[in-house]
Amino acid sequence: MSKKPIIEFKQFSFQYHSQAEPTLKDIDVTIYEGEKVLVVGPSGSGKSTFAHCINGLIPNSYTGEITGSAFINGKELAESSLMDLSFEVGTVLQDTDSQFIGLTVAEDIAFALENDEVPQMEMKKRVQHFAEVIGLTDHLRYRPQDLSGGQKQRVSMAGVLINEVPLMLFDEPLANLDPAAGQKTIEWIDELHKTTHTTIVIIEHRLEDVLHRRVDRILVFDDGCIIYDGEPTALLRTNLLSEVGIRDPLYVTAMKYAGIDLQQVTSLAHVHEVAGPNLKGIMEEWQASVSYTKEAVRSEELLRIENLSYRYSRRAPWVLKNVSVAFKKGEMISIVGQNGAGKSTLSKVICGFVRTKSGDLSWKGTDFSAYSIKERADHIGYVLQNPNEMISKTLIYDEVALGLVLRGFSEKETDERVKHILDICGLAPFQDWPISALSYGQKKRVTIASILVLNPEMIILDEPTAGQDFKHYTEIMQLLEKLRKDGITVVMITHDMHLMLEYSTRALVFSKGQMIADTEPVKVLTDETLTTKAALKETSLFTFAEQLGLGDPYTFTEQFIAYDREVRKNE
Repeated sequence: MSKKPIIEFKQFSFQYHSQAEPTLKDIDVTIYEGEKVLVVGPSGSGKSTFAHCINGLIPNSYTGEITGSAFINGKELAESSLMDLSFEVGTVLQDTDSQFIGLTVAEDIAFALENDEVPQMEMKKRVQHFAEVIGLTDHLRYRPQDLSGGQKQRVSMAGVLINEVPLMLFDEPLANLDPAAGQKTIEWIDELHKTTHTTIVIIEHRLEDVLHRRVDRILVFDDGCIIYDGEPTALLRTNLLSEVGIRDPLYVTAMKYAGIDLQQVTSLAHVHEVAGPNLKGIMEEWQASVSYTKEAVRSEELLRIENLSYRYSRRAPWVLKNVSVAFKKGEMISIVGQNGAGKSTLSKVICGFVRTKSGDLSWKGTDFSAYSIKERADHIGYVLQNPNEMISKTLIYDEVALGLVLRGFSEKETDERVKHILDICGLAPFQDWPISALSYGQKKRVTIASILVLNPEMIILDEPTAGQDFKHYTEIMQLLEKLRKDGITVVMITHDMHLMLEYSTRALVFSKGQMIADTEPVKVLTDETLTTKAALKETSLFTFAEQLGLGDPYTFTEQFIAYDREVRKNE
């Protein structure tokens, strides 16, 4: 019995009216009913445009020139309205705020059922069921806008799941989720795929996290073309991903460093099953050959917080409970923990966006609580998780220059500093573009650039690498690393465990408003108690070392991180 095509692109090209070159070029691909397909590629490679074609935003919302043909479940794209395709494709967007319609979580989940005039009793039953599936039964009366980034993502997912369409499109579903929630999301998607045989298309930078469950195929995009279409293990045996700026799973990179013939390795895409001839012995030899030294800890203190507690109203539960911590000059600190643990609230208290009388803040020994928001901003820069909440100008150049203009810098110095930062953040070719034309990841880089250009003494970044491909991730992190070495304190609120392992000098672990650990990053992801309590997950390096039976998985993880950083620094 032949498989039924559900997505067909035949010599398909698309060029936005505002662009000089096509964004998609001669795409030939067929995705069959019931498949689960992962789409990866660097920023600007055409992944999002491909997604917009699948769900009908192209050509109905984003106009341009189409050549060739595309069919979505038998409907020709060029002749189908958004309404036509809404019965075929459900989309979970990366930018969740743009997807909300209801005034409460329950209303938002129920929106599709209301349109279909489902009886209220049945509607309530199905809303309750999908709220349980996504783990938000206690939040049905909340406004979606009041939830954390990860919780918002789950609400969007429930609103699409409830519609039971034959094709589900996930646009970076893990971008704002904590590691445990991200893992659970991949498990949910896998369960949905197995039980309903829905066709699944996932667009995601976090390749290793998606491979927590099996996918049938991976499509690799680069410069508007599909350069690989096949199963995961064959792809991981090549260097194709790293050549286009996508990160291999860390344990695969470790095997490549050790010179292992990956053609002899089985189950390469599944860390719990990976095996090969003398794999343990070769990895032990490589580990013995790698040496590293730990960087000395700095001692000059910038910001001290003592016994800080906060809640949003008198009757609300405490979001922060008796938090005490010191931030020192030139540190790079990751703040980690599950969604809603209080991480973002801590940064808002530090910056003065919310005020509390419970606890003390001091900056270089002086009382910081009396500082205004502007006075705090002269010392501490803050990059919000959602770039749309920071942007106030139309053009990229003007947005990045705004802080310097308001502070009275000369036109010459403003131009020099803006162009330097735009170049480092990978935005120089787009400096005269309207921000509205950018992807979510590109908008994120704009907001980071707009703060970095001010040269703060301390910078707090809420999910700095969300939506970034590996190339731009590395560029941003190397920039932050340089700032750290110049004495700037860098604090990152992150769900990216790779980032925490590779770049942080310390990790602050939060759970339910309390700081439960202040320790070395590698100790966080090799401590099962901490990972469970803070909704994290152990690194695949540690899992890989345990799977092989290496003597000291903890040291193996540390050595790999140090070695990998040196390799990439010298590339």
